[in-house]
Amino acid sequence: MSEKKMTSSRRHHLKSLMLQIAANWIAQETKEIAAAKEAYMAEHCQKPSLSGDQATLMETCKKLHALIDKVDEERYDLEIKVGKANKEIEDLKIKVVDLAGVKKPALKRVRMSADAMLKALLGSKHTVNLDLRSNLKQVKKEVKEEPLEAVGDWRKNIEDKADRKKMFEA
Repeated sequence: MSEKKMTSSRRHHLKSLMLQIAANWIAQETKEIAAAKEAYMAEHCQKPSLSGDQATLMETCKKLHALIDKVDEERYDLEIKVGKANKEIEDLKIKVVDLAGVKKPALKRVRMSADAMLKALLGSKHTVNLDLRSNLKQVKKEVKEEPLEAVGDWRKNIEDKADRKKMFEA
């Protein structure tokens, strides 16, 4: 069941045959269209009678010009109607898009550092290295060793707490 590959010359020959057949069909179709047009014109449009004097010919030309003007007006009116319809279709398409709305994709939660966020916002050219923790105030715990006698003095404890409160406020 091994299938042989078609040679390129055979493929090229078949392709050219198909193109010739298609070209013949197109030529035949154009001949048929021309014949149908001639038959329609012979059926629906009588040939103008060119016999007579100049006055009758002038009158025939005036009638033809009047008919041409009437057809042009109708064509113009139809063009405007088609333009309005196309504009209305475009407006309706825009309304459909607005009503449907843009579907937002489901976002996943991503953990990023502050540096990565700034890099994403500012672009890769701006590299900002901020250590946000360095700006925090560092409060050292002061270990006070109080003598046992001073433990009982409650006024002194209140003053120490007030000093500690001032240290946090400053």
